[in-house]
Amino acid sequence: MANFNPQSVVVAEIDSKQSYVPALVSLSVLYFMMGFITCLNDTLVPFFKNSFTLSYAQSSLVQFYFFLTYGIVSIPAGKIVEKIGYKNGMVTGFCIAALGALLFYPASVMHQYYLFLAALFVLAIGIVILQVAANPYITVLGPAKTASSRFTLIQGIGSLGTTVAPIFGAYFILSGIQGQGTSSDAVKYPYLGITALLLLIAAAVYVMKLPEIKSESVDSSKSETVPDKRILNFRNLKLGIPALFFYVGAEVSIGTFLTNYIAITLGVTEAAANSYVAFYWGSMIIGRLFGAGILNYLKPSKVLSFCAVSAIFLIAISLASSGYLAVWSMIAVGLFNAVMFAVIFSLSVHGLGKYTTRASGFLSTAIAGGAIISYSQGLLIDHYNWTIAFILPLLCYLYIVFYGINGYKPNT
Repeated sequence: MANFNPQSVVVAEIDSKQSYVPALVSLSVLYFMMGFITCLNDTLVPFFKNSFTLSYAQSSLVQFYFFLTYGIVSIPAGKIVEKIGYKNGMVTGFCIAALGALLFYPASVMHQYYLFLAALFVLAIGIVILQVAANPYITVLGPAKTASSRFTLIQGIGSLGTTVAPIFGAYFILSGIQGQGTSSDAVKYPYLGITALLLLIAAAVYVMKLPEIKSESVDSSKSETVPDKRILNFRNLKLGIPALFFYVGAEVSIGTFLTNYIAITLGVTEAAANSYVAFYWGSMIIGRLFGAGILNYLKPSKVLSFCAVSAIFLIAISLASSGYLAVWSMIAVGLFNAVMFAVIFSLSVHGLGKYTTRASGFLSTAIAGGAIISYSQGLLIDHYNWTIAFILPLLCYLYIVFYGINGYKPNT
């Protein structure tokens, strides 16, 4: 799952000198749930396709509305968190996400696809607020020199949530997909359970005595008077925005249709196929652990290019083969996705100085790539075939290769 840092505030200091452990534990739970909920969408795509007899493009609207929310809400969410604080921002995010999950119940009772999409939109708003509140909070809970390791650890726990989600979805949602016909009852109680869990976590965070963070708005005299056009004159940022857009789009689109792709390739049920998706997301845990070490010795741009070339190679193998080789080749792409977001983001803001915060606002809108690319791939599957459809994420990785070789370089 892509994690981004679109805050519009600058952390000033921590007021409390209490232990950071409770805060880090709560953030670990937060990231687990964000990863779990986001990747459970990969289960909803084949489920809704069957329950509502949808085309691939129509079923991909699950991802379209969910990830489009990131591009729309991230900057306003930053302003909200700035006003109410990080702890209250996390509580608010959990509560809004719980409301979105609760709306699955009436949507299921009335069996209306557009109601599910509306519920997902609300759920995504909560997730975005959680992201905006949590990311800067992690960086200040401890010494600055260990901030990267803390962030990597928390992201690893988030990857655990993305790994568990497909297994949960296969057992509780997709297990009866063949016999239920035009019904959406299978999501009713799982999402009620998610609602209760989110509210429980919100209550726990609310009563916890977490370290307080003072924040101050970005100095408007230095940033607000700088035209957006001037910020985009930074070549590495200007070319980094589409790189992030294409990366998120490729990552999400592969995960979105992986269940159906595996089911068709191996001739198994969606429930059986969905279990394999856990390996796609789970491989990111391994990739982040290795990546964190490798990036200490190799240039990030070279690591990025290598990972993108590897992803292209694996997709090509999958499309040119069949059976388990095709399946595991596509799953292995997740291993090389692990560090791409962080590397692209850091290369994009390198050397921007006081413009970094505003640049992150531009970069945060690139998360909408998860909406646009996945929907476009659905259209290609409907009108052509799987091979043509998977050329789209392949082309996305091709642009990332360019960015890692040349696009990241600042103006010369």
